[in-house]
Amino acid sequence: MGSTFHVTVPDAGWVERLADLDDVDLTVWDLESPQPERYVDIAVRPYTVAAAGLENLDPARVGLVQSQALGFDGVADVLPDGILYANAVGVHEASTAELAVALLLASQREVDRYVREAGQWNRRFTASLIDRRIMLLGHGGIGTEVEKRLDGFGAELVRVATRRREDERGVIHGTDELPTLLPTVDVVVLAVPLTDRTTGLVDDEFLSALPDGAIVVNVSRGKVADTDAIIRQAGRIRYATDVTDPEPLPADHPLWAVPGVLVSPHVGGMSSAMQPRIDAIVRNQVQRLLEGSEPDLVVVPQRIPGHEGRVSRGGDGARR
Repeated sequence: MGSTFHVTVPDAGWVERLADLDDVDLTVWDLESPQPERYVDIAVRPYTVAAAGLENLDPARVGLVQSQALGFDGVADVLPDGILYANAVGVHEASTAELAVALLLASQREVDRYVREAGQWNRRFTASLIDRRIMLLGHGGIGTEVEKRLDGFGAELVRVATRRREDERGVIHGTDELPTLLPTVDVVVLAVPLTDRTTGLVDDEFLSALPDGAIVVNVSRGKVADTDAIIRQAGRIRYATDVTDPEPLPADHPLWAVPGVLVSPHVGGMSSAMQPRIDAIVRNQVQRLLEGSEPDLVVVPQRIPGHEGRVSRGGDGARR
């Protein structure tokens, strides 16, 4: 395999930013063009959540694929045995939480309606976050960041996770309590991972349990919400979302025209905060592997026949 440590990056900008790495050969590869003939220790993917294309990788010539995204839906189903896949924990959570609050505020204060009424001066009273009950459905990385940003708005937070537990701030309810909790809240912020249990979670039954005028903010995955159910609830429930099903949302899709719906095109992590954080993750991976340690943030750990000395099983550094 030789002594040179090979890292591929999506574009030349990466080469410039990481040029100070010692003992590392940096080359550009977008994972769509032909795979390099030499062994690649770390291949940094372009910024995408899609799993398509990974099935074409040759595990004899790549050890670790480093994603720039937090989600890894479908990767385990297509990634060839013998390749590790790491996600980007700590890169997008804060920016996504920031957008969740922006969507919530814009929807609650009806900024989208004012934009559509450009040229008119239609003053009206709108709802505030003050004195509202806001459910944070999902208390992982994004959910906890949303919680931090909603402190100080004068709202009551109702935190919900898979199972009921307590922390220093009080009760975190379990999802089995949703039927009781939903009628009592004014806002639901969705920050759950996409799993078999959460696919279609926000359906007609879920939405019907919410009071009139409630807002659902979705910064998780489009498939967590039933798009047809959202359309059926038009005019009663408002929906502010950064993710859709299907995605991208076609220009002629009826969701665009539903009153009270606000859509952004899956840009939660696309802020100025992203690049320095993903650069730091790649630097950390390089350092760990050069030192002989396990890679960090591995979400799809596989055994690598014949390359145990380069990148092996996820080990202590693996996180899901």
